[in-house]
Amino acid sequence: MTENANPTSHEAAWSGPVPVEDTALAVTDTGGPGQPVVYLNGSYATQRNWRHVIAELGDGYRHITFDERARGRSEQSADYSFAACLRDVDAVLDATGVRRPLLVGWSYGAALALHWSTRNPDRTVGAVMVDGGYPWDYLATVEGGREADREQIRTMFRKFGWIMPLVRPLGLAARMSAEQHAEINIELNEIVADSDPVFDLVTFPMRFLVASGAGLGGTEEGLTAMRATLAPILARNPHVQVSATVPSKHTTIVRKDFRAIATAVREVCEVREVRGVRGGGVCQDAAQRGSLTE
Repeated sequence: MTENANPTSHEAAWSGPVPVEDTALAVTDTGGPGQPVVYLNGSYATQRNWRHVIAELGDGYRHITFDERARGRSEQSADYSFAACLRDVDAVLDATGVRRPLLVGWSYGAALALHWSTRNPDRTVGAVMVDGGYPWDYLATVEGGREADREQIRTMFRKFGWIMPLVRPLGLAARMSAEQHAEINIELNEIVADSDPVFDLVTFPMRFLVASGAGLGGTEEGLTAMRATLAPILARNPHVQVSATVPSKHTTIVRKDFRAIATAVREVCEVREVRGVRGGGVCQDAAQRGSLTE
């Protein structure tokens, strides 16, 4: 793989930093003429988490991964907001020359996939939501209300701030302060709590991978309630469907159920091919038709 090669050419694989605002993102692009798939990580995960999914899908797709700000090999920033993360998606697409991606998002990344895709529906081939993006109002479930829960989250991150440098290699923390970790978590909870109407804007195939059981930072009861918020959306928008419910926990789904994620990607492609050009689908011969890359 070429380091710092010309990222606007999709013929060759490349990896390197992509400057954006006050930081630089570590990006990897496998290149090739296949459908571009852009992977959006969990809150503190890195692009390495997707390697089994990428291997399962193979070289028929063009795989684009990157580390978010202060994660993995990307640099730190003064802005870790959700809006900044959406701008980072734009920066990666601009750098790689991809016009119409298929988005695969896990946890925090699923929320990013929902909001980027519904703001850019004409550019979105489809989205795979890996146990995330559910419109659940977690802050409202805590005794004392939203502000009490905000303080509870801040207290928790301050309490465990000392261990964050130790768990960074496991994808459980970023190179941020405890306060910054807390504010990211709070903001995400507020964004997903208000996201139910956003699903009405989904006009492209969206497939969910739903995990089972509890995970770090959540009880089994709470996560069951979170996943249940998907049911009304499935009932009213046929574009949103569940590809599979898998036995893995939220924190292990990408590692253990990579085959199910790959299957969901293929499902999205099949839907687009049925609606696409006769004799060749959006996901199979995209580069030849010149419709997905600038």
